[in-house]
Amino acid sequence: MPTTSLILSCAEPYPVPTKTRGPQEPIRPRVLVVDDEEDLLELVRYNLTKDGYDVECVGTGEQALASARANPPDLIVLDLMLPAVDGLEVCRRLKADPKTRDILIVMLTAKSEERDMITGLERGADDYIAKPFSPRILSARVKAMLRREEAHRRDEQETTIDVHELSIHPGRHEVMLAGEPVDLTYTEFALLHFLAKRPGWAYTRTQIVDAVKGSDYPVTERSVDVQVAGLRRKLGDFGHYVETVRGVGYRLRK
Repeated sequence: MPTTSLILSCAEPYPVPTKTRGPQEPIRPRVLVVDDEEDLLELVRYNLTKDGYDVECVGTGEQALASARANPPDLIVLDLMLPAVDGLEVCRRLKADPKTRDILIVMLTAKSEERDMITGLERGADDYIAKPFSPRILSARVKAMLRREEAHRRDEQETTIDVHELSIHPGRHEVMLAGEPVDLTYTEFALLHFLAKRPGWAYTRTQIVDAVKGSDYPVTERSVDVQVAGLRRKLGDFGHYVETVRGVGYRLRK
């Protein structure tokens, strides 16, 4: 089958509930898997479907963009090396579109060098797994990300955090700066929220990673710096309040 026409009907062997079945029927989280290797798509599809997800698989960046815009999934497992429109460009376009920017994205790629991970994070990816990988690790990572996202949604009644000119609402995943909305990625928001809960407290990069991603997240100190740099840039004149604590990590100024 040509790569450019690769679309697998992943749900057929495993009937799944739909949103029209009634209020008592559980709805499976939707995962879109994007890769041009059929064997890998089948492996990921099998494991995620077995774990209770409604999975769609496509083989090109164009198909990924079309599917995500037509019916936004809860999470995308996105290969970096795709023909024509690569994974980084797919990520950039999705994060630039208000309809799709809140979709969680896990970059999946054979490139394991630090610069590729950093580039993916800079484009808005929320997680990064290098090939070869364990399907169980991928499933665990997907589950953890969706669980954290669901926890954010359940926090609708949580008190808004107000620090300086910032107003942070965890439930709405909303940041207002001097009355104007600030567009942050999932990870940037989680990082800012973590620091804002205790202004003046300094946290190591390891503590930040554990709070934002979970203790099993394989990330370098450099990638934390990249997220902080992106956050500062988006906060503009307020960015200097996210302080570097030499020899420790970061804090939000009181």
